[in-house]
Amino acid sequence: MDSRVDKFFSFIKNKEIAICGLAVSNRPLVRLFRESGANVTVYDRKSREELGDAADEAEACGAKLVLSDGNFENIEADILVRTPGLYFNSPAIKKTRERGIIVTSEMEIFFDICPATKIAVTGSDGKSTTTTLISEMLKRDGNTVHLGGNIGKNLLAGIFDIRPEDYAVVELSSFQLISMRSSPDIAVVTNVSPNHLDVHKDMQEYIDSKKNIYLHQGAFSKTVLNADNDITASFAEEVRGRAYMFSMRDEQAFGAYYKDGALYMSEKGRSERIMDESDILLVGKHNVENYLAAISAVYGICSADSMRYVASHFKGVEHRCELVRERGGVKWYNDSIATSPTRTIAGLKAFKQKVIMIAGGYDKHVPFEPLAPYACEKVKALILMGQTADKIERAVTSFEGYDADKLKIYRASDMEEAVKTADDISGAGDIVYLSPVSASFDMYPNFEARGRHFKELVKKLS
Repeated sequence: MDSRVDKFFSFIKNKEIAICGLAVSNRPLVRLFRESGANVTVYDRKSREELGDAADEAEACGAKLVLSDGNFENIEADILVRTPGLYFNSPAIKKTRERGIIVTSEMEIFFDICPATKIAVTGSDGKSTTTTLISEMLKRDGNTVHLGGNIGKNLLAGIFDIRPEDYAVVELSSFQLISMRSSPDIAVVTNVSPNHLDVHKDMQEYIDSKKNIYLHQGAFSKTVLNADNDITASFAEEVRGRAYMFSMRDEQAFGAYYKDGALYMSEKGRSERIMDESDILLVGKHNVENYLAAISAVYGICSADSMRYVASHFKGVEHRCELVRERGGVKWYNDSIATSPTRTIAGLKAFKQKVIMIAGGYDKHVPFEPLAPYACEKVKALILMGQTADKIERAVTSFEGYDADKLKIYRASDMEEAVKTADDISGAGDIVYLSPVSASFDMYPNFEARGRHFKELVKKLS
């Protein structure tokens, strides 16, 4: 066993550990910590009925359950393991730390003790696809890959199966990064734009959280940044190791770039043509950009042949511009992951015709004005629902290029009504595109649940 792993699990033996939130990512930790000799108490705001099997599994392992709507200020423990959804800078967490309780998370522990090479991806958009591409390229080249973070499995729960020669490929959100003081061997930032401002105190805190993916690297590390995004481009001067830039616009001295329908990689004074855009099965320039980020990350580890193979075979990640079905000449796409204007804009650009778009959801306090010109250009019917319906409609109708005759706006009370409206107004040759531009929490626990519900409704259409 790696000495860091052994040291950590020896340290937690007989310790009192509080796990806050019995979310999917934390459920395997209950068994892991109990089997390592720790005393575990699980705190959750949900009822026993809402937790269901998760509560039974926790108690079967010997964990205690404390179910309450109250905050976590009165927790008695040596260590508190928070979920990403428990905001690190909240007053409750601050008071917990002031009482001498160690506050950490699955990802913080994992990064401290993982023996494998760590590759991590963050960004406002494209991080799930980019993370998956990196994983697929590494696997194609014969490497053992452990995929986790926001996607894949709980990596800490599988720590005993991870070897030094393996790769851990991780997608990280701002909520995970905000408290992290350990960075990966290879860090990738796809882009940064306003997001999650309902939780972060301001845009600067959001940006600073993203920076933690590279700020704690050493000289032998690699950081991959988007040269076309002003915020990420500004990060380059802070990079401690090797900075690689990727761009859809300009050639790069170190990094991948797009030119005349092909993707190139440049390093140490030479450029190599990696693949043609036509090799990429996924549609849209935003996916070309995702490939540039992935190529920059794995170049020197994976062969160009492996990169091209993945490009020509990879069909995409669920809930990302996912074709659900074609019915009566109408194509239905699920892009439930599109929880921000920039992600929806990228999706709209992927289509060569105007679409019928279903949008709206939980309000993250991001501005919708950037969406307006693209909605007026690429959408012929907009079906709005959820908390953000009014804000999206105001942003679109206030735009000087808005024409009510060319862009019809409808309202729906829920997803069922939205799908029915889309079905009623669509005809052969149309595209119906679920792209909420918003989070899901007003109606669903997460974007995956929203996407699955949309797909179920679409597949049930007669």
